Amino acid sequence: MRKLLFESLFRRPFTEQAPSPDDAAVTELATAVGRAARRRLGRSLSIREVDAGSCNGCELEIHALNNAYYDVERFGLRFVASPRHADVLMVTGPVTKNMRDALERTYHATPDPKWVVAVGDCARDGGCFAGSYAVVGGVSQVVPVDLHIPGCPPPPTTILRGLLALLDQAAKNTSSI
Repeated sequence: MRKLLFESLFRRPFTEQAPSPDDAAVTELATAVGRAARRRLGRSLSIREVDAGSCNGCELEIHALNNAYYDVERFGLRFVASPRHADVLMVTGPVTKNMRDALERTYHATPDPKWVVAVGDCARDGGCFAGSYAVVGGVSQVVPVDLHIPGCPPPPTTILRGLLALLDQAAKNTSSI
């Protein structure tokens, strides 16, 4: 025990490096998402996050969008507590058998127009949980998915890029009608 204590005094802690100070790129990306949401919806983009059975890695990255570094709410992106107020359902993790009905009910409670975004590799096909007796599969096996954001877990900037791509695609589909 004493040896471990002495080693801990001289060894640096194992931590991740802070994100690179690329504030301009994050600000530009979040501003573009906010503008696209206002152009498409006439208001801010409301997001309801649903954990369908994940390991919480993707949730940590989604929650980082609201921290002081990213602070996406200042750009018109906000997370809401009720699916009845949401434009986007952001679903993480493989869908477990216990969460299948809850995800379907949340999907049906969300008003149209609505989009479903599957965040992370597990949301696509079950990821490392695929084949488990407790897992139904990816999100698309339960509700229709409009966009998949790959990664394990995807960083916050990738999530923002995905939301921007979703809004741009929705604007193109509307203008072609």
